[in-house]
Parts: sequence; C-alpha cells; structure tokens
Amino acid sequence: MSIDYSELAHKIKQWGKELGFQQLGISDTDLQQHEAQLQRWLDAGYHGDMDWMARHGMMRARPAELLPGTIRVISVRMNYLPPEAGFAQSLNNPNTAYISRYSLGRDYHKLIRNRLKRLGQLIEQETGQFGYRPFVDSAPILERPLAQKAGLGWTGKNSLILNKEAGSWFFLGELLVDLPLPVDTPADNQCGKCVACITSCPTGAIIEEGVIDARRCISYLTIEYDGIIPEEFREPIGNRIYGCDDCQLVCPFNRFSNITDEADYHCRDSLNQPPLHELFQWTEKEFLKKTEGSAIRRIGHIQWLRNLTIAMGNAPYQDDILTALQARLGENELLDVHLQWAICKQEEKRKANVIDVLPAKTKRLVRIVEKGLPRDA
Repeated sequence: MSIDYSELAHKIKQWGKELGFQQLGISDTDLQQHEAQLQRWLDAGYHGDMDWMARHGMMRARPAELLPGTIRVISVRMNYLPPEAGFAQSLNNPNTAYISRYSLGRDYHKLIRNRLKRLGQLIEQETGQFGYRPFVDSAPILERPLAQKAGLGWTGKNSLILNKEAGSWFFLGELLVDLPLPVDTPADNQCGKCVACITSCPTGAIIEEGVIDARRCISYLTIEYDGIIPEEFREPIGNRIYGCDDCQLVCPFNRFSNITDEADYHCRDSLNQPPLHELFQWTEKEFLKKTEGSAIRRIGHIQWLRNLTIAMGNAPYQDDILTALQARLGENELLDVHLQWAICKQEEKRKANVIDVLPAKTKRLVRIVEKGLPRDA
C-alpha cells in the first residue's frame, strides 16, 4: 500500500487536536548533541537520589534503543492549568498549603497515555499494522529535547519547554513510531536576556541556564526525595508541600497560558487551598483515600507529613499548630527530625511574637503573580 506521509502527518495533527492535545509535532530520533550534556549533569550528581536517571545510561538520548525500529517521535502537549488556580492566595497565606498546580487533579500519566494509544490506533487504521509505543514521563527518554525538535517550544532557562503562545503549563507525551513521517521545524529560543526564573528560585536550584541541581530544587525535595531535608532549604520551602511553580509563575510567557479543557485536571475539593493543620490531621487511610487517582499519592503518608511539618514550622505561631506538631513526636524517626525543627521555629515565633513570616522572594513573587495572572487563573 502506497502511503502519502505528508498527508498522513497532516491527519495525525488533526487527530491529535480531536483527542485533546493542544499541539502535536514530529521529530527524528537524533539526540546525539544532548548526550555529553546529560553525562555532565549525571557526573555532577545533579540528579540527587534519582538513580533511575542514570540507570539506563545513554538510552535516554536514543529512542531507537528504547523501541527498536523507531525513526520518528510524535510529541504532544496538553494544557493542565486549572481554573481558579489561586496562586497568589495560596502563596500569600503561610497557613495554607501550596501544591504544584499540575497535581491538583487526577494523575496525568494514564489519561495522556490512553490518548496516545488511541492516536496510534487511528494511524494503524490508516496505514495498516506498524510499530508504535506511547510514553508519558514513564521511560528513559529525553522528552524535552524531542519536544523542542518537534516545534512544541524551546528549552527555557528553567529547563522547561516554553511556548510563546502557551507558556509552560502543559504536560508532554510521546508516541514512538517506525513511519518515515516528515519532521517539523524546531522552535527558536525566545528567552532573550530574561533571568526571572533564575533569580526567583527560592533555593537557587537553577545553577546556570537550563541546568537544574535537583538537590536544591523544592519539587525534588518534596516529591522525589524521601530523606531528611537539609535545614538550609526548610525556610525557603515556605508553605510548598508538594512541588513548586515559582519559576513558571514569573515567566513572562505564562501570561499567555490558557486554562485546561480537561475536567480531570481541575482541582479536587480536598486540595483547594487547604489549611496546613487540616491536612496534617489526615490519617494514612484518609491520605490514601483523598489522594486516590492523584500524583500526590505516590509520596506516601510519612513524606506528606514531613512536608507539612516544614510548612507548619514556617507558618506564623498558632497554639493549634504547636500542639499538633508535638502530638506526632515519636511516631516516626525521620518525621521526628523535622518535627523538632518545626516545634523550635514555632516556639521562637511565640516568644518573638512574629507575624509577618513570608520570605522576601515570596512577597515579590506574589506581586508579580497578581500583576500577570493567566486568563481565568
């Protein structure tokens, strides 16, 4: 059967939109230019305890090793910014938990993977049987360089893919295929001299343009890392109990972001600007129930409490907070380390009668967000 691959690529992009993707692009599999940079990043230990980042060697930059026969990668993006995201309200209130906006609704992995699988089936109906496999942040693959090659955006100084019309509030996914589809033109970098993301990072995790030291990153510390969070990062974490969006919030291109059309990504009621002390009272059973189907669930109850403990230590003094912290002493050895620190902070504030506890960077961030909120956010 003769196939017009240019026409097929056009159909694939149309099918992608019908499946709920805001953009779809096609690239080849050549990521050789990224291998040396990846190795330097690993050698420097910037991946922290994420051993899986190094486990597969350079396969991450070689899609054809991941799925033999692959010659093209179809990259997609899907918006996730929920309506009424409440950025400023959460960050401006140290008694409220801030949760990264990508995780307020249902876990994106299964939803996007199913859509990509359906896209593969549509292509198969058109071409006959062919080799393909969907991935959504679930395999050793450099998805951001592939997305850039596919024209979905460029790699910003915060290492995220930026799109001039959509900012960075979107998920990425890939469909590896063995079809010789025409490739798209990579996007040009438009960050210019802007360094807002670098200067706004609460912990200085962006050590150079496009390079993140995960060991300093709040998202890594609160999600990927399950150990004792170094004391130097505890106050900068503020009330961020799961992830951090600061480098996205200050990005000028995120003023053009659109709210997601996917109801699954809307904020569930239990995570809508919740008070810290309420979340801290959840038993493990309640935690598992209320985070069912959420990306948050995978960190487990102890890590959840650890993150909340730090945030409560950073909150203004309250009798209820101090009592709640003291009541959990002795439950878990790792948790105790953070509880003792938070109790000490609360007692210091009680003695000093400290009211305004927001770090200067957070105050500045709130002002920026209030001036440049995305539409309907």
